[in-house]
Amino acid sequence: MTAVIYNFDRSNEDDSTDETERLLSALGRYSSAELLELLYVGEEPGFFDLIRGLFGLSEQSRLVLQNFLTALHSQQATVTLDQQGRCILAREISPLRPA
Repeated sequence: MTAVIYNFDRSNEDDSTDETERLLSALGRYSSAELLELLYVGEEPGFFDLIRGLFGLSEQSRLVLQNFLTALHSQQATVTLDQQGRCILAREISPLRPA
């Protein structure tokens, strides 16, 4: 399956039929709750910059990030930038609970 996130070719911009079909198709595939959630999240400042950054990662890097975030569950994480400008994600170590 191929998804076009952003179409850089705007040569046929006056033909909105294809865009309308894509929107109507999305309405049929997702519940109203999912579409409202997408609308809500999409209005957050910086959301589209973040998504563009994620899609700019290599497939391997994106998979590593996805696995890291999936493994967090309810844990906290920290994000820092080091002096070389590298972004460092780390799980916060929770204190050991007495048995």
